[in-house]
Amino acid sequence: MQFGVYTFVETERDPATGRPIHVERTLAETVEEIELADRVGLDVFALGEHHRPDYAISAPAVALAYAAARTKVIRLSSAVTVLSSDDPVRVYQQFATLDLLSNGRAEIMAGRGSFIESFPLFGYDLDDYDELFTEKLDLLLAIRANERVTWEGHLRAPLKGLGVYPRALQNPLPVWIAVGGTPQSVARAGLLGLPLALAIIGGEPERFAPLARLYRDAGARGGHDAQSLALGINGHGFLADTSQAAIDAFYEPYVETMSRIGHERGWPGMTRAQFDQGRSPSGHLTVGTPDEAIAKIVAQHAIFGHQRYLMQMRVGAMPHAAIMRSIELLGTVVAPAVREAIARRAGAGP
Repeated sequence: MQFGVYTFVETERDPATGRPIHVERTLAETVEEIELADRVGLDVFALGEHHRPDYAISAPAVALAYAAARTKVIRLSSAVTVLSSDDPVRVYQQFATLDLLSNGRAEIMAGRGSFIESFPLFGYDLDDYDELFTEKLDLLLAIRANERVTWEGHLRAPLKGLGVYPRALQNPLPVWIAVGGTPQSVARAGLLGLPLALAIIGGEPERFAPLARLYRDAGARGGHDAQSLALGINGHGFLADTSQAAIDAFYEPYVETMSRIGHERGWPGMTRAQFDQGRSPSGHLTVGTPDEAIAKIVAQHAIFGHQRYLMQMRVGAMPHAAIMRSIELLGTVVAPAVREAIARRAGAGP
């Protein structure tokens, strides 16, 4: 089982104006976090793409290329590339270049995005939201499969036997589909035989089990072997040496961020009771000690049988030193223990 971290790289904001400050420091700290994740044996580090003042990364491939020069073995992914408002030719070129620079460590995590700022920014119509993603994913996969591409759609100019360069070192360049719970997106990933990253950022994880079954059933209908279908679970979490230390670092930034975003969408603010429920054994938050995290991740593996787990530790402006400790605990304590527990259970048989 692979373990890793993903982050949207929230900015520090001026309390009076709300404008981002010290963005250069935030980015430098993010690179330090990626370097540490590489040293402690984590498998993946992923950076999200946003086009808002509260997030520092709008060009994941650029930041990941810098990280590639500072790391040795960790895989470097977007989380996500908002494919609907990007150009698949440029996306492939950027990540193929990253793949070459990193000696075959690049991945694309493609999604429709949880925010809509990129659509007007790049001149796209939100009425085409679903069709844009479907069409551009089709083109990206065609580019991945063929050096010279002939393709035609409705929302982008056609390609007629044109070459796309450079070519990635990995063949094929990994493309994951990231979803937040939309059944159609889950089924699409299965039918195409693409790995699926399922984000669980609210509710009880067990309620998402039907989506894992849908993914695998769709994969079978698409003629794909079950062993080739990789499922990842992405979720919010934070680790510390004590439960209280984890709560102290995570709670206030997390609740402020979730309440602020919820307010934008007309939802009520998050309560302490909701946070505590999320931390419960059946909840979605993996916030606490390594032992608590091990128990929760192993329990989730019994539900999903997933091959990858990525933790989003920074949700809001969290202290860098605490994030570094959380990464260290995930790599040196939690990941080895979970792998051992899963292997032991598999060896025990039914």
